Amino acid sequence: MPLALVALAITAFAIGTTEFAAMGLLPQVADDLQVSIPQAGWLISAYAIGVVIGAPLLTAAAARMPRKAVLVGLAALFTVGNLLCALAPNFWLLAAARLVTGLPHGAFFGAGAVAAAELAAPHLRARAVAVMFSGLTLANVVGVPTATLLGQQLGWRATMLVVVAIGAAGTLAIARLVPHLPAPERAGLRHELSAFRSGQLWLALGTVVLGCGGFFACYSYITPLLTEVSGFTTGSVTGVLALFGVGMTVGNVVGGYAADRALRPGICASFVLLALTLAAFSVTARAEWSAALTVVLVGLFGFAIVPGVQTLVLQKARNAPTLASATVQGAFNLANAQGAFFGGLAIDAGLGWTAPPLVGAGLAGIGALIAVLAWAADRRASADPAGTGPADGTGPADGTPAAASVPVASAH
Repeated sequence: MPLALVALAITAFAIGTTEFAAMGLLPQVADDLQVSIPQAGWLISAYAIGVVIGAPLLTAAAARMPRKAVLVGLAALFTVGNLLCALAPNFWLLAAARLVTGLPHGAFFGAGAVAAAELAAPHLRARAVAVMFSGLTLANVVGVPTATLLGQQLGWRATMLVVVAIGAAGTLAIARLVPHLPAPERAGLRHELSAFRSGQLWLALGTVVLGCGGFFACYSYITPLLTEVSGFTTGSVTGVLALFGVGMTVGNVVGGYAADRALRPGICASFVLLALTLAAFSVTARAEWSAALTVVLVGLFGFAIVPGVQTLVLQKARNAPTLASATVQGAFNLANAQGAFFGGLAIDAGLGWTAPPLVGAGLAGIGALIAVLAWAADRRASADPAGTGPADGTGPADGTPAAASVPVASAH
């Protein structure tokens, strides 16, 4: 395994930690900056909006630049953004710093996925991409619980400074270990935008924005839900968040297997199961053992969606994957933003801490409906006499053969 992939994984670990750790530190941030927990939730939305804005703009701006230079620059911008977060004197400057921190997120994973594939032999490209994204998965198992515990003991700013150190290490590792990677021969904004002519690509992105918002509506307020409703102590929440990470990791593996076997059915089933689990969480959250079990299932079904949707998006944009890969990261984070927003509205409306999972169940249900409609449209488009596939020319309706040729990038 090239050490360059480890360098990419280090930065992926830092990005995953800073994105999700904020959800576990909302009570500490709210108390320190004297805002409500729902208002502190805006910090999650601010980061997500930064991803949505930065993914297409930075990818387009860097389309003709060598990939190594792009990766170093994006990792450095992420590190500086976290330093600004740690030093922010008030809530509004912290929100602005979170937005800046989110800007390079999607562009980094978009460029990183393509770079990882280029660094490996043709028959090992999917594994190379998986190594890079393992940093993001590991962040959910180790980074987020550790960051939450550190924030509870030393304050949320200490967590941000640790992420700064990891981000700086990742930036230096990329600069030293990643070889020169020239810009692609057909680089350019016009070429990358050609992928967005596919209606199925837009349906896939819409499924992510609405359906995956259900996962984030719940996850954004998981800490106060577990302490105020389930009865967990502040210290024991760290262990439950680790279970969440385990569920995400298992879901990522299960979702990848399902995507290889039956792409469309796997996506639809994952959304349905997520919706049912979130609806049940409003009841199971009232006891510690059932809450812990449901947390694992929410993480599992929430992340089982990711490989399938990522594969579908790359399949529909295989001739211009860089911008599409970055855009799907933006879609996941737009889901993050609106999930946190609607979950916070439900809390502010006085519906209690069990309301966000119910909001999430509704959003996941909408995602399932869109996924089914997109599947039906794809099947109709492929029902031509010659059997040549959908009208956009991207492959068969179920996507299974085409998926095998596309590196599956996990988590957003």
